[in-house]
Amino acid sequence: MGRRSRKPPPGQGEPKKRLTGAERDEIARAGLTPIEPGERPTPVVVACVVSVILAVSNLGLFLAGVEVQGQKPNVFGVLLFGALMLLAAWGMWNLRYWALLGFQALLAVTLVIAGLSLMVAGNVLALVLCIAVLVLGGWLFWKLVRVLGRVKVPRPGDHARPQ
Repeated sequence: MGRRSRKPPPGQGEPKKRLTGAERDEIARAGLTPIEPGERPTPVVVACVVSVILAVSNLGLFLAGVEVQGQKPNVFGVLLFGALMLLAAWGMWNLRYWALLGFQALLAVTLVIAGLSLMVAGNVLALVLCIAVLVLGGWLFWKLVRVLGRVKVPRPGDHARPQ
């Protein structure tokens, strides 16, 4: 005897239409609310604090005479890095898209380096440090993605928000 094909009941078993990337993006954008004036999402505050700490500690270590691989760091490099971190902190605090995106790019490079450093970690401290950077940096990176989306969402009545 042959098998008979059964029709599924209406509304069940029908193949779901697969959404295109543009349709998924539109659904995600619809769920985002614009950042209100004066609002500072927690990931932005954390990123600003990290940026300022990096700038100040880098300069402080330089002034304390700390050497890197037996050599004193270049003063220009130390000052440039500090200035970039402080500029990034200012830009992120003021919710500038370029600052958030730039900080995220630096964070992504840091995450890649920390991940690769796991392969050559020579002791437990190095292993723990790499994992801490990956976990905390990964959390911050992921949380900043949503903030970036909210920064770009126009408020009702706004035609274009200059950044």
